[in-house]
Amino acid sequence: GAQAGQDFELQQPQGKMWVTAGQTLTLTCTTSADGPIGPVKWLKGWGSGNETVYDQRGSFPRVTRAADGSNTDFSIHIRDVRPEDAGTYYCVKFRKLLDGDEVLQRGKGTEVFLHETALVPSMVAAAVVLCFLFFLTLFVALCVYRRKRRGEAEWQCLAGPAAVSSFLPIPLRCCAGTPGTPSDSVHHLCALQQQSSKEDNEIHYADLQPLPAARRPGRRAGTACSEYASVRVAAK
Repeated sequence: GAQAGQDFELQQPQGKMWVTAGQTLTLTCTTSADGPIGPVKWLKGWGSGNETVYDQRGSFPRVTRAADGSNTDFSIHIRDVRPEDAGTYYCVKFRKLLDGDEVLQRGKGTEVFLHETALVPSMVAAAVVLCFLFFLTLFVALCVYRRKRRGEAEWQCLAGPAAVSSFLPIPLRCCAGTPGTPSDSVHHLCALQQQSSKEDNEIHYADLQPLPAARRPGRRAGTACSEYASVRVAAK
């Protein structure tokens, strides 16, 4: 018996644990197989005020063994943890004597802390919905901002060249009509000559309307003035 007591080893690896009220707490304790005769118990607290949490010979409704029937694994489960379950738990090996049991070896103790309030499923669902709405609103705002910026850029691209072209002299090539056309309501459509390879993808057009003839000194007979307007748009 003395030799078995010297070779006996008890291991309680958990130092501190946090658990939420209502959950199941698992306390781990293992021993060597060559221990002396005597029970293994779980005690809450140490000294005169300790409380027996689990004993192989007792009845504990909320406590069950993790490996029932094992001679080396004395880990336990405590169901439906309550705030009063917070404290320090010890796994203790006792040696049986003629006049009772004496402590052979005890673990280092596992200190248990409780989170008294748990996240209710409805609270989790509400948090998920709020996160989804936040990211959806952010995405929509980003899309609106990008579309607005794109519209401003396109307006600048269309308005810029048209404003510039109204001040630049561009050669004209008449395509239809002559100053001597009988009807003054006819519009003479003229195309602008391409100035460079950069304008290959652009369309230039002008609408020429005859103005009332006004003779001026030195003007040749048969000529008439016209009004010119130019608009440049991107070719599609």
